[in-house]
Formats: sequence, structure tokens, C-alpha cells
Amino acid sequence: MTEARLKEFFVYIGAYTSRQSKGIYLGRFDAASGTLEMIGLAAELPDPTFIAIHPNGRFLYTVSKIAGSGGGHEEYLNAFAIHRETGRLTFLNRQPSGGASPCHVSLDSGGRCALVANYGSGTSAIFPIGNDGRLGEARDVIQHHGSSVVPKRQEGPHAHSITPSPDDRFALAADLGTDRIIVYRLDAAKARITPNDPPWVALKPSSGPRHLAFHPRQPLVYVINELASTMTVLDWDPSRGVLHEAQTLSTLPPDFHGTSWCADVHAAPSGRFLYGSNRGHDSITIYRIEEPAGTLSVVGYQPVLGKWPRNFTLDPSGDWLLAANAGTGEGRPLPPEQLDPGDENVVVFRVDPATGRLSPTGHSIPVSVPVCVKLLPCL
Repeated sequence: MTEARLKEFFVYIGAYTSRQSKGIYLGRFDAASGTLEMIGLAAELPDPTFIAIHPNGRFLYTVSKIAGSGGGHEEYLNAFAIHRETGRLTFLNRQPSGGASPCHVSLDSGGRCALVANYGSGTSAIFPIGNDGRLGEARDVIQHHGSSVVPKRQEGPHAHSITPSPDDRFALAADLGTDRIIVYRLDAAKARITPNDPPWVALKPSSGPRHLAFHPRQPLVYVINELASTMTVLDWDPSRGVLHEAQTLSTLPPDFHGTSWCADVHAAPSGRFLYGSNRGHDSITIYRIEEPAGTLSVVGYQPVLGKWPRNFTLDPSGDWLLAANAGTGEGRPLPPEQLDPGDENVVVFRVDPATGRLSPTGHSIPVSVPVCVKLLPCL
């Protein structure tokens, strides 16, 4: 495998399919030049809104909502085989997601199990993965309980993500409806989760935790809070699975007074910078991670050159950031005059390794309502 080839990636893009999109799209990213091109539809599937790729690069998993025979929807976790030469996907099997409105899937580092957060029902579920990539039935489905203070958004539990710890001993679920990070003990080999002791940490009321990221080297967790537009730094005890809040600060500039909601968070591979997306302000907030405590200071705000950035990703080198801008509609039906196709795209930014700042490269691809973007190195 040549060095040039090592810098090429398949790009998998999940999208809402209530408009022009038909499922998971496939692109190619050149990390030598920053160029991004569309290949085409990788798999046709209703609303594949979040994606995870197996560590061996041979399988892909996505949550979806599929129309049922009774006129409603049935929620699933789907497994696909990846053709490593072309990037195309072949359907393997699916399992019921363990709740309503699944919105996030993650895998342990060995690819032995898949974890799903079901937003509508407020449940966390775990599934075994076979050697052939196929999914077994859910081994555990755990119901979250509680509520918080924001009407209509926090009337009950809403699990928005579930993420294994780096050592696979725990899994952390961000529950937007209860303002809690719920901690599970994880047995990846048996695909089981059980409540930790203590079982959760409470964030400030009305925070609305959505996604989280572990620091690549230090025992720290960063939580992006959708409703409050804040970022919370938590000290992490990896031996006991215990979290303690260390800092919370805004994701928005002081002079912004509009409406905005946070979405995604990622730490740079170097451990020096943290990034969070703002839907409404339509930006990526850039933080410097201060040594040695791991607390944050704001570097700046980069417009995403689209609207409503949900998911984004950094390449393994940390030199590039790809932002998925879902556009004005984000899958919701809007009058044609309110829709601008130019707001829906995946945009490439170069990362300054010294400052963490982002600069537009001029490279992007149009995609209707993209909501998740993942990279896989080409062979």
C-alpha cells in the first residue's frame, strides 16, 4: 500500500430521506489535497441518520426508521458488508433497535458489540456482532427514567447518544431529556450493559446533553449540550466510572442573540483542540484544551458554509475537518420557497495544527439533508 493510497478515504454520508436523498451516500476524500468527490448511492435505506464503521473496516452499521405494514414506522439497527475495493455496501441483516426513534450507534474498540441510543423511548440497547458482521438480537435494553425543566423537550427521557469508554469497561449515555450522563458497566465480549454505581451524573438543568467525546490521552469527557448551547468538561475516573463536572462554557459568541442548538463534538487526535457544532449560528466552535487540567478556552468560530451542521468528523491525522450541513429543512417538510439546496452539503476545512483554527478549502459536495459523515481508509 503506497503512502498516497493511505491518504485516500471513503466517505459515508447518512441522510434523511424525506426529500431527495435515498439512503447512505459514498464519496472519496483525498487527504493529500483536501479534495472531496461524490461517488454515488452506497445503499438505499430510509433515514440512515447515524453510522458506525467496524474497526476491521469490513462492516457498517446504521440506525433507521422503516415504514411498517400498519402505516407507522419500525425502528432498526442495520448491518452492511463493505466492499473494500469500491466502498459499496451489501445488506447483511437488521434487528429492532430496542426503542423508538434510534438516533446514535457506536461500537466497542474490538467490534464485538453495537450500542444504540433510542431518543423517542429513552432507552439504551446493546447487540452482539458476529464474526460475519451480522447482528444478534438485543441482549440488554434499559429504560431511562426522569425529566427536566424545558417544556416539550424534557418531559421524559431522551437518550441521544451512547459511547464506550476508551478501555471498553464503561458506556456513557447522554440523555437530553433528563440532563444526565448515564454510566453503564460494559461487558463487550458478552454484549451486556448494567448500571454503574453511581449510575449517572447530573448536569445543569436545561442543558440537554447530546453527544460526548473522550480526550485521546487524559481522563476527561467533553459533553456538548444541545438546549443550553454549552460545552461541559467532566473529570473521568476510569477505574470506577465516575464523572465530576469541572467546567461549563458557552459554544456561542457573546454578541449572538439568535436561536441555536448544539449537535456534535470531537477532540482533535493531538488532544490540543476541541470542536463543537452549532445549528442556528451555523458554525463550528474551536476550543483550545489547556494543559494540564484539560479545561477549555475559546479560540474562535468558523462558519460552516451551509446551514444546520449536525455531525462532523476529523481525519485520523487531525489535518482536516468535514462538516455535514443538513440545511434549512433538516428532513422536515418546508415550503419550496424556504429551501435552499446550497445550504445542504458536506464541506472540507483545513485545520491549523498550531492554533486549531479552520480554513475553507473550497472543496465540498452537495448532499440533500446530510446528518452523519464517517471516514474509512481506502485499501
